[in-house]
Amino acid sequence: MFALIDCNNFYASCERVFNPNLQQKPVAILSNNDGCVISMSDEAKKLELPFGAPIFKWEQFCKEKDITILSSNYPLYGDMSARVMNILADFSPEVEVYSIDESFLKLDGFENYNLYEYGTKMRSRVLKWTGIPTCVGIAPTKALCKIANKIARSNLKQSKGICVIDSEENRIKALKWTKIGNVWGIGSRLKKRLQEKGCVTAWDFVQLPSDWVLKNFSIVEWRLQKDLQGISKIPLGEVVSKKMIATTRSFENTYSDLENIKERISTYATRCAEKLRNQESSCHMLIVQLSSDRFQKNVQQHRESTTVVFSYPTDSTLEIATAAIKAVKTIFRPGIKYKKAGVIVTGLVPNDNFQLNLFTHENPKHKPLMAAIDDLNKKFKSDKIKLGNQDLKRTWKMRQKRLSAKFTTNINDIIIVK
Repeated sequence: MFALIDCNNFYASCERVFNPNLQQKPVAILSNNDGCVISMSDEAKKLELPFGAPIFKWEQFCKEKDITILSSNYPLYGDMSARVMNILADFSPEVEVYSIDESFLKLDGFENYNLYEYGTKMRSRVLKWTGIPTCVGIAPTKALCKIANKIARSNLKQSKGICVIDSEENRIKALKWTKIGNVWGIGSRLKKRLQEKGCVTAWDFVQLPSDWVLKNFSIVEWRLQKDLQGISKIPLGEVVSKKMIATTRSFENTYSDLENIKERISTYATRCAEKLRNQESSCHMLIVQLSSDRFQKNVQQHRESTTVVFSYPTDSTLEIATAAIKAVKTIFRPGIKYKKAGVIVTGLVPNDNFQLNLFTHENPKHKPLMAAIDDLNKKFKSDKIKLGNQDLKRTWKMRQKRLSAKFTTNINDIIIVK
């Protein structure tokens, strides 16, 4: 069995944790440089504020509807995300951080557990320890977990934020309830092609002959169909459509010196940048993780992550690796034996469609340089060209007129209880 834990309206929920006056009120979160709406609370959704709305066009609407508008506070969101993921790691030894607000857990050996109660325990602990509301979907496969999570989210009062697909009857009901366009990994083009074949729901999709799906689509769609049929074909660590890109690995040995860890982090950051360029995307945010061997109870433990926000979207190995090395220096502790590290890039945008910045931008030489490196590495089938990292200094800050305090990442912004 798998579990998917998804934070509800994550950015807005993070703001509400430290500003209770926003509870039950419409809240909208803006993109970098206060450009457009990228997240909102349920109350704002009910007022029909559209996602992606340019705020300069919709500001009067927000004033009339009393919608609180806030700038993206990525350091806060990244830190709160790390707290949630650390809590979830206590519920299963196998965790896949799918995005800043979602994680898959593999529940092997939980046959004798009451999974509904276990999901309730996860949800309750995250809410109690962080203040972030979540929904939990539990099912035999990752694709069915996604559907279970949507069902839990669609009617919170009835579901209490938990949905478990643990029988054939429940699986069929869930698939018939789910529209084909709401299935994990089915985008607009694939949706259109499937609708032409008469697929209105996920149930219609799983009724198509598997051989026909494999012949007319690809192995990805075939795996998705099998997953929806209850046959697990999408293992932990493999994603269908990426909201973030992660490279996390355990070291072959434990490292207690910074130089070895910097080399690993640089390698992981380079791999993330390559993946970004392969899918023609750039990232707004970088998360660096570092952890000791939690299975060695007799040694000092340390697990921490930190977040870097770029002032413009980038896919440059130079930019990402340099930022990652600078970040890992801030969380490294001398004397700790580290076993695992990871680099995650998120806030992904397509390279041909993102908001430009008037005051700062990526070095124009990076694009042709990265293209040349990628071509050479592809030609010789290995990473023949590797990069040395430099400290690139950035003094300009993003426009964030509505930015909340960095309550958990800046000592000057910590709440003082009187």
